[in-house]
Amino acid sequence: MNALSRPLIDASPALLAEGYAWLPDRMRRHPDRVLRTRLLGRPTLAVRGPEAVRFFYDERNVRRAGAMPEPVLGTLFGHGPVHTLDGEAHRARKEFFLPLLRPDLIAGLVEHVTRAWDEEVPAWTACERVVLFDAVGPVLTRGVCAWAGIPPDRADARSTARDLVALVDGFATLGPRHWRARRARGRLEDRLARLVEDVRSGRAAAPEGSVLDRLARHRDADGSLLDAGTAAVELLNVVRPTAAVGWFAVFTAHALHRWPEHRDRLRAGDTAYTAAFVHEVRRFYPFAPFLGGRAARDLSWRGERIPAGGMVLLDVYGQNHDEELWGDPYAFRPQRFLDRPVERDELIPQGGGDPRTGHRCPGEGLTIGLLEALAVRLARLEYTVPEQDLGIPLGRVPTRPRSGFVMTGVRTPAHAPAVVG
Repeated sequence: MNALSRPLIDASPALLAEGYAWLPDRMRRHPDRVLRTRLLGRPTLAVRGPEAVRFFYDERNVRRAGAMPEPVLGTLFGHGPVHTLDGEAHRARKEFFLPLLRPDLIAGLVEHVTRAWDEEVPAWTACERVVLFDAVGPVLTRGVCAWAGIPPDRADARSTARDLVALVDGFATLGPRHWRARRARGRLEDRLARLVEDVRSGRAAAPEGSVLDRLARHRDADGSLLDAGTAAVELLNVVRPTAAVGWFAVFTAHALHRWPEHRDRLRAGDTAYTAAFVHEVRRFYPFAPFLGGRAARDLSWRGERIPAGGMVLLDVYGQNHDEELWGDPYAFRPQRFLDRPVERDELIPQGGGDPRTGHRCPGEGLTIGLLEALAVRLARLEYTVPEQDLGIPLGRVPTRPRSGFVMTGVRTPAHAPAVVG
């Protein structure tokens, strides 16, 4: 009998209870960094390490189609997105996303978001207290909607930001956060599907070359235009990751508070150090606990077997805290990214593999560019951090400081920061 076909206790309840700690805690007991378990009734193999990343992203081994649970599709990704496609269908749809890797598009998004930040921050000085997690959402939303070509009347920053944050906040729970995310997705998809239809009919104009313009004209592998609903899903999958940068912006402020010795080099505009600091924030702080796919055939990895159709998990949080890769992984040390080049499949906060051909997020460069610019601005911003609960609960996915990071006495910097990234 296949080792992974033997009855095992389903680990789903433990996963929901333990969050980020669930998989790394169990992987530590297995020196080969491979674990067999059962999730959602399916035999499951969990893997970790650069070789495992290449194994996981090889479509001959692991497929995404049918792998994502409906609760994740119904909140975070939507139904029918590029993340769930394989083979030629995936490659054709990915053609739409590949330009997001271009430096000029990254710089354009950074410019829009930092302009929104610089316009918003003066208003914070009049507030008795600012909760950064709540305040940064509208800033990011205004910037990304302007960059994507979504008209201002279609993107009221505060209501749209609340819905975008809800999408990210509710994907890994079955409670009230999940249902808020579903309702938010319905509102956003309806609004953006109408916008796509209006652009195609000529009732609305999209800036030439914008994400909205390109998506309205994109043709899939069969040569047909995307239906308006799927186009809305993919438009959200461009806009939503920028909303998720809000989590990392708060983690950046958290890191600057805990380790203020990094602030001076960021303030000085040291671009190499800023990049290293941002990589360390993305490595150190938790966001995605793992990624999942389905075994495309009967597989074996380091002596453990998984039948075709079984689940394969890539331990993202565990790999980003793997002592063999990072040494002292629970120390916050940006210098590690200056000491040596990091291989592509070592640091995987947004997945691994090649973003041009595989499932690695093509928006990773956008995330990095935004965080580099915002890290400099946060380092130069003057404020007080009052007594509050800055604990980051690992049982909550996605997690963040419980307080949302409260700032008082916000004062604008004496000199406007230069855009980094």
